[in-house]
Amino acid sequence: MGANFKNKNLVNRYIKKKLDIVLLIFIPIIFLWHPNWLGFLGVQPYWPLFWLLPWSIINGPVNGLIFGLFLGLILDSLTLDSNFTQIPGLILCGFWFGRVKLNSNVLVGHFRYGLICSFGSFLCGTIYFLQILFKNFSESSLLLLISSVQNILAEVFLTGFLAPFFCSQLLIFFKYPGRKVQ
Repeated sequence: MGANFKNKNLVNRYIKKKLDIVLLIFIPIIFLWHPNWLGFLGVQPYWPLFWLLPWSIINGPVNGLIFGLFLGLILDSLTLDSNFTQIPGLILCGFWFGRVKLNSNVLVGHFRYGLICSFGSFLCGTIYFLQILFKNFSESSLLLLISSVQNILAEVFLTGFLAPFFCSQLLIFFKYPGRKVQ
């Protein structure tokens, strides 16, 4: 009975160590699922930032940059339109998020996650919109500009509103005992 308990404990520690990678798999699933009940004006929060912020805070800017690239490649492979990419915004956010330090004040930390993710969502949405604008510059109209700004602002609001909950929970999951936080 003691050996069974020891094996179970080893498996639990291994799963807890790899939980951040397991949760990474859920980003494309949520991205494709697109739950309407979490939307606002038909727009969803920018889901990749909820995972990228806590992971980059723990693992540093270089790993944030690498996983921002990896996440962008995954999400770009899922989208039907291959003319535009999410990679530049996620790379910038991953690097920037990795430079953020953990805050000892829990309440300030929660609101800070919302503000940081809001700014990251604005950055990613703006970079994506600028790609569309430059590709379709000759036929761009004011209606495209107005609806795009509305979508970006709705995404920024939702991402900032939901980030304190998701990021703080993921940060707790990602910080397992024995892991050094950079």
